[in-house]
Amino acid sequence: MELKLTGKTALITGATGDLGRVMARTLAQCGANIVIHYNANEAKAAQLKQELEEQYQVKAMTVQADITKQEQIEQMQERIGQQLGEVHIVVANAVIQYQWTSVLEQAPADFQGQFDSCVMQSVYLAKSFIPAMKARGEGRFIGINTECSMQNAPTQSAYVAGKRGMDGVYRVLAKEVGEFGITVNQVAPGWTISDRDREAGSEVNEGYSASVPLKRRGTDQEIANVVAFLASDLSSFITGAYIPVNGGNVMPAI
Repeated sequence: MELKLTGKTALITGATGDLGRVMARTLAQCGANIVIHYNANEAKAAQLKQELEEQYQVKAMTVQADITKQEQIEQMQERIGQQLGEVHIVVANAVIQYQWTSVLEQAPADFQGQFDSCVMQSVYLAKSFIPAMKARGEGRFIGINTECSMQNAPTQSAYVAGKRGMDGVYRVLAKEVGEFGITVNQVAPGWTISDRDREAGSEVNEGYSASVPLKRRGTDQEIANVVAFLASDLSSFITGAYIPVNGGNVMPAI
């Protein structure tokens, strides 16, 4: 059994980030053409495009947009259509970064930023890309959530608020578009090892790993593997799911 995405086009928002880059490489390795979305890092996006085209022999393009602005996502959709055609797989990965602190000290703008980049990004992406999926009778809409949505730990409030709001949108959307052959799912990473950790030598954190049943942190590749599975035909009967990829650190209850 092979996981094949040949002939599909995948959009990954925040594709120049630590997790986004590995998702892009993994979906390209499976044969998908890749739309590399970025906000500010044009050079890294161009470098990733060249890498994907040369190493995996797929088509790739870069596109800049502020994912909190509906008109910019609509313009992004138009540019993708002109260059690569319809998008079959959407991965909402981008999120605004900010400094975590207590509810009483967190700036209101941070809550708004998380709402805009978690909830409204997903809404705008759905409005722009799902109509073509409905017309075609198939599609994959995947959001990157977080284990923090279930932890609700001190200082996580703005992040959790944005991601839990995002969770509600995805569950409703899954019910609204399922009849058109579109699946809508979320991947919820734990505290994941990325290139940033490898470069800093900070892969191991014994305090965190002690609470994880598998006794280690996950890797960016393990997150990307689940995204690839959800993007493929192998996941054709899974929708509305929130899937923790965190070694069992949080477990949704029934």
